[in-house]
Amino acid sequence: MRYFVALLLLCAPAMAQKPSPARLERWPIQRLDIQGLKNYSREQALAASGLKVGQVAGRDDFETARERLLATGVFETVGYRFAPAAGSSGYEASFEVVEVEPVYPVRFESLDAPDADLKAWLHKKDPFFGARIPATESIFKRHAAAIEEYLGSKGRTEKIAGKVVAESADQFAIVFRPAAGAPKVAEVKFKGNEVVPSSVLLNAFAGVAYGTIYGEAAFRQMLDASVRPIYEARGRIRLKFPAITTEKAEKVEGLAVTVTVDEGPSYDLGEVTLEGDTPVPAKDLLKAGGFKPGDLANFDDINAGLDRMKKRLRREGYTHAAMRVERHPDDQKKTVALVIKPEPGPQYFFGKLTIQGLDILTEPQVRKIWTLQPGKPFNADYPDYFLEQVRERGLFDGLGKTRSSVQVDEEHRIADVTLSFGASTESGEASRATSRRPEP
Repeated sequence: MRYFVALLLLCAPAMAQKPSPARLERWPIQRLDIQGLKNYSREQALAASGLKVGQVAGRDDFETARERLLATGVFETVGYRFAPAAGSSGYEASFEVVEVEPVYPVRFESLDAPDADLKAWLHKKDPFFGARIPATESIFKRHAAAIEEYLGSKGRTEKIAGKVVAESADQFAIVFRPAAGAPKVAEVKFKGNEVVPSSVLLNAFAGVAYGTIYGEAAFRQMLDASVRPIYEARGRIRLKFPAITTEKAEKVEGLAVTVTVDEGPSYDLGEVTLEGDTPVPAKDLLKAGGFKPGDLANFDDINAGLDRMKKRLRREGYTHAAMRVERHPDDQKKTVALVIKPEPGPQYFFGKLTIQGLDILTEPQVRKIWTLQPGKPFNADYPDYFLEQVRERGLFDGLGKTRSSVQVDEEHRIADVTLSFGASTESGEASRATSRRPEP
């Protein structure tokens, strides 16, 4: 988190007639501003401060406004300054804030109330409430209390708690749910599936879902992550889960969840085209992809082809290459066309090679068979490929663990490589690998 020294009272003799400290103590606010806002508006922040232009104010009022802004839970630090306004008998005042980051999307679980109604209620209670909010204790308590008040108006008394949960490996959300603990998934059943047996679906899904707190939005995300790829490998790109129902599990504590599956028809792969500029000729990239229009649209194979295209760009030094794909299904022909948009990123170049763990006779042999030259595009896959070839060809006796590491100068986009060779005896002492035979 970022911190800065709060700006405190700054008084300057900038009036037509220099006022005495007593006269400066409380004056009308002529101008009021706030700086550092990114996620919130000036109007929101000034309203929360409680100060208005024209209001007679002094140091205590500005300090109180600062405390009000901090109490919102959306600001990490708040500073202020005020001074006589030039040419008038009043103050020029401003606040400088640093917002709490990051902010996360909001979800509700097991509250038995429409999301839209809950969000409208929270926004009414807190003007800073939005689609994304910071994960601060004051925010959690205030919003939980507001939800409890809403439920109370519906005749329900229930304690609510807010918590940050992982939606995936790199995505998080703030979830408000009953504090007593939402029910967990104990059983999962699929119905309506014919192409893929339930046993296959459960093998892929049960380990992900069982034991998790049930919420329909999160449950659907897990279905998309683990079940949808099974169907897309079979060309079933229109897969749907039209209904998800829950009931108390009979034999264990928790919920039995039944998922209705609409598998949809099978699609073939249509035309595959490249769009946008690319440093590698489009025909070469598409050739690397190896796509087969007219065959079943197997997205396991398609994703493997996209990986080969990325590796083709990596060979030219585009270490962070990515592929963005648009799908264009033709529901009449039952085909899906692909538009691939390469995102090469910056190009990197090879700098120098450092070798560790070899003697003075063996190291030159390794350098001789290393083909990547300084100043040439850096192939990020080459160091590990090189070590793999060294091991497979049996070039050294006593070859132990090998590894490569890359040090990148991002400013100049230069990549230096270190190859480490080592062998270990049973006593743990290190020994050096020796050349088995010279290389031509």
